[in-house]
Order: sequence, then structure tokens, then C-alpha cells
Amino acid sequence: MEFHIVNDPNADDIMDVRRGLIAFNDPFVEDAQDIDVGLYAVDDAGKRVGGIVSKIWGNWMYIRFLWVDPVSSEKGIGTQLMQQMETYAIEQGCHSAWVDTLSFQAKPFYEKCGYQCQMTLDDYPVAHQLHFLTKKLVDTSG
Repeated sequence: MEFHIVNDPNADDIMDVRRGLIAFNDPFVEDAQDIDVGLYAVDDAGKRVGGIVSKIWGNWMYIRFLWVDPVSSEKGIGTQLMQQMETYAIEQGCHSAWVDTLSFQAKPFYEKCGYQCQMTLDDYPVAHQLHFLTKKLVDTSG
């Protein structure tokens, strides 16, 4: 057997591994919904000034990307995007959400939105931290 290291693998290289992983996972999660969702804030001129891209997988929403134009950052657009995406996730059957963010990004913002830090990786990727935060969207205790 040989092993090959490939720097910057192409899309086919990545899909080979992904297809194998999907085939392994399918018997365990084949009934879980898997939806990519985008929500965008558009100003009066039709320009996107913010957006959030999430993945709903099963009963969880993962916030992949959140961006607000710095010029519009004090207008509450980020909070509105979060609220609307969380509402949509609940409508899709999600009970919880999670997000990861670097220490120089938006941890205080997510905490203000009700997310709690579950884990932190130090010195990631070199001199910062990577935080993993979660939030219960609906009470499942009862």
C-alpha cells in the first residue's frame, strides 16, 4: 500500500473522500434533513449589506457564515438576521443551533444572541482562539 500527500487537493480528490464518508454515515443519518439556507439583508438600492448562510442537518442548525457590511453594522442587521434564521430553523424542526467563531470575530455578538461557549481551541490557527457556541432554540425538556 502507498500513501500520497496532496497539497491543495482538487474537487474530485475531495469528493472521493466525501463520497466514502457519506456512504458510511447514510445508514445512521439517511432520514435527517439536510438543507443549506441563505438569508440576506438588502438595502433600498438592492445591494446586499449582510447575510447568513446556515446548514440545517437533522434537528440542528449550523451557522456557517454571517457577514454584515461594516457601514451597516450598527443598524442591528446581524441581530435581525440571527432572529429570522433561528425562526426559520425552528419552523424546520430544529431544537438547537451552533456556531464557531474566531477570537477576533464575533464571540460577544453570539453571546448577546443567547449562545453559550461550549469549547475553545487555543492557539488556533496560530495566535488566536476558535470558540464553539450553542443555543437551545426550543425547550425539549418537557
